[in-house]
Amino acid sequence: MTEENETIELYNLNYSDLIALSSPDHKSQHSSKNTEYLQSVMNTIMKNLGPSGPGLLAVTGVPDASDLRQTLLPMARKLALLNNDDRKRVLKDHGLGSDVPLKNVDRTVSPFAMQLKYNRDLDVSSICNVNYLGINGCGSDDGSLSEFKNLGNVFKELGNCMIDVGLRLARVCDKVIGGHELEESLLESCSAKGRLIHYHSVLDNLILQALNATASKSKSAKKTSSNQSDLWQQWHYDYGVFTILTDPMFMFASESNGVSLSCDGKECPSPSGHTYLQILDPNKNSVVKVKASSGSFIVQVGESADILSKGKLRATLHSVCRPKNLENLSRETFVVFLQPAWSKTLSLYDFSMQSLSLNDEYSRNHDEENQCQNPSSDIGKLVPPLCDRLKDGMTFAEFSRETTKQYYGSSGLQTKR
Repeated sequence: MTEENETIELYNLNYSDLIALSSPDHKSQHSSKNTEYLQSVMNTIMKNLGPSGPGLLAVTGVPDASDLRQTLLPMARKLALLNNDDRKRVLKDHGLGSDVPLKNVDRTVSPFAMQLKYNRDLDVSSICNVNYLGINGCGSDDGSLSEFKNLGNVFKELGNCMIDVGLRLARVCDKVIGGHELEESLLESCSAKGRLIHYHSVLDNLILQALNATASKSKSAKKTSSNQSDLWQQWHYDYGVFTILTDPMFMFASESNGVSLSCDGKECPSPSGHTYLQILDPNKNSVVKVKASSGSFIVQVGESADILSKGKLRATLHSVCRPKNLENLSRETFVVFLQPAWSKTLSLYDFSMQSLSLNDEYSRNHDEENQCQNPSSDIGKLVPPLCDRLKDGMTFAEFSRETTKQYYGSSGLQTKR
């Protein structure tokens, strides 16, 4: 994959407009001129999240989000490069875990996850009520780990802001689609997964190998270099309702004599000006790099939203590419996955078969008279067809298990590292 691909700058939805649109009877609360403006904003939201758009947008101006991001994201690399015993202690203190083997020194990502709970009876306007705790958080009294003492608090605070954005956006989409299917599916769940993610540089893996003394420096360097690909994360669809992401932070680590054992890195701008998130744009049949405003939240549509909206929203096929010839550059981000309740039944009745996405082209025809077509591109071959993963009447839990199995199982199409 080359780095000269086309880029797309995401539509910026201002948080104040999202608040206005998600308020009950928003039309009656505003002047006709303002109502006309908000209707235009709503149409633009649906255009960007629907079949004719990229399936993404950015939300700007969320109170305190930038400060929380600036505090949380640098912790991702430091956590990833901690020795195993200290990292276990920090994660336990703050109620975090991981879904990849953190003892694998050749891993390309280090995710740190937590379930985020919210109350369905809680008004959406009060979820993102940030009470930034600064340095007064709880955690280890160990001086060497004191920089993580507010990890759990900031993780939850930023997660709550993102949940608020997702719930509001679901309400807005429901107003256009009709009914309350999207918002209700999230309120029935009352749970989201937050994930702080460090995308490793080549240097990071050398540091891990040196810290773990798994091989000589020469062997480590050779092994790490041979394991690198042009992707930090393989092509996939998210299968929840919405995925909310911070715009990424990039960290540059200096080295001495080829290897640095320091866990400190210096924040730097994106070398290319984009996020290194890339999507397959089905309308252009091409890979497009995503640009987002600094401090914004990126919102992606997942497959459950596509199904629940009967094709009026479109899931985004995406991956994360890594920069070439920048072995000291790492990427940090924070993600919240909003999903239906595990018991939610996914119905294919009246589901649109006209979607333009790559996955739809070969996997969304559920007529018994037709069969799934085989994907014709290399990207398509990495994505298990939706019709192989979802059957009418499946619960979200069943769909989740089958999707994970077909992506990452023993005979899956991708490797989970």
